[in-house]
Amino acid sequence: MNFPEKYTFSKIVDGALCAGRPILRPVFCARGGRLAAFCRKRIDKPRGGDVVLRMVRFFMKQKSAGVGRFQTEKGREVKTMKNARPITPEMIAAFKASYDADKEARVLTAAASHSPLGKAAMDPMAAARLENSFSVEVKTRGITAQQHSGRCWLFASMNVMREIVAEKCNLEKFELSGNWLGFWDKFEKINFFLESVLDCTELPVADRTLDWVLNGISDGGQWDMMVSIVKKYGIVPASVMPETAQSCNTAELMRLLNTKLRKDAIELRALAAAGGDTAARKDEMLAELFKALCICFGRPVDHFDFAYTDKDGVYHVDRGMTPVSFYEKYIGLALEDYVSVIHAPTADKPFGKTYTVKYLGNVVEGRVRHLNLPMEELKALAVAQLKAGEPVWFGSDCGKFGSRDDGIWDPDCFVYGELLGGLDLGLTKAERLDYRDSAMNHAMVLCGVNLDENGQPDRWKIENSWGETAGRKGYFVASDSWFDQFVYQAVVHKRFLSDEQRQALSAEPIELAPWDPMGSLA
Repeated sequence: MNFPEKYTFSKIVDGALCAGRPILRPVFCARGGRLAAFCRKRIDKPRGGDVVLRMVRFFMKQKSAGVGRFQTEKGREVKTMKNARPITPEMIAAFKASYDADKEARVLTAAASHSPLGKAAMDPMAAARLENSFSVEVKTRGITAQQHSGRCWLFASMNVMREIVAEKCNLEKFELSGNWLGFWDKFEKINFFLESVLDCTELPVADRTLDWVLNGISDGGQWDMMVSIVKKYGIVPASVMPETAQSCNTAELMRLLNTKLRKDAIELRALAAAGGDTAARKDEMLAELFKALCICFGRPVDHFDFAYTDKDGVYHVDRGMTPVSFYEKYIGLALEDYVSVIHAPTADKPFGKTYTVKYLGNVVEGRVRHLNLPMEELKALAVAQLKAGEPVWFGSDCGKFGSRDDGIWDPDCFVYGELLGGLDLGLTKAERLDYRDSAMNHAMVLCGVNLDENGQPDRWKIENSWGETAGRKGYFVASDSWFDQFVYQAVVHKRFLSDEQRQALSAEPIELAPWDPMGSLA
């Protein structure tokens, strides 16, 4: 839709109507000089509505300027797409005729019309081959539920750590507090955001880096970000800081927090430009937002008593614990000894190198570091840790070739391209990353693997955090081919690394751009 630059849809409507309400309530946005109008709500035709319709139709019919063109106030012609070819009636007629002649398409239409695409495309016989048995398996103690929040990376981390507590305390079940970690993660992200804004005060608003920063904060994260939180604030049992309505349903709060943060960004940039005291004002902003987080999640405790009854019915109590002392006594992992290894087979990231990502993190004094390895090396490290009886935190793209109901991930189980009339959906892993088709978006725990007669993995057991109603009572099975294509990160103890891998890890990391796919949050 092509409009003169000097007009907006609201001006058209306001100027055309003498009285009453407009027929259409439009919202417009201008991007690159083009105006796109979207009609949100249709209401009763008012007096003067025919005038509006005539004007709308006039602007919609302005094809004489050509595709992607409009006249500015100064009369100069602007082309947004050179040599762009429009869809013509002749093309539509040919497409319809081709569809009508395709008998198979009618059958596929019937299938797609009555089921979600994932169900219609799923091959049940292929899915049946993903057996729920594994030659290597780590004991786990039940399924957790992150509920309506993006805290999978924290729940996966807690699912690794809680096993240590449960084993030490002879417990059948035990959970750590996702609310505790979520609170401090958000508070630290708030500070990280404000500091990033101050670091970008010399950049114009349209700068790509500042634009990325202004995306704001989210629930998501990576392993190293969890490490930063736990090392600084410790951790507590779920009973000490239980979930609230806001901690497990975070979307609305996150929208409000980001609105506030962008408002603060405007103020800090103006204050910096005027030479004002940005540090003092930032501290005031932190105080405001700390209070808001306490209202939503509860005030974090300073001390607590850890009381529990073990599997033998014996009561225990450890009084006056702090979150840090609890972590040190009952978990005690040297988190700095765990390494994030990634598989990013793109041309810009040679294997055997260590990477970090600009403006990725939560705690400003923390660090995020990834060792990029070939997939066979990453899988070998994961298998080694599982054989040693330790689960493995990992990050993947859970939106590809999976069934939540059936508890599987496997490209061979889904015939999406065939269902959609023979579409070629094949991309390499590198192409998916480069062209933004895939990236890490979910973190879970590997708790088992099946090794074939040659000692190679053919399927993986996964502990998820979607509750017991998802998958196979909360657990999932992934084929090794899905692992190859859609797993991007795994965390292993550095004792499993080779000397060559250790040397690569010790090198100064290469800094990637903020928008690099390896900066994606689970």
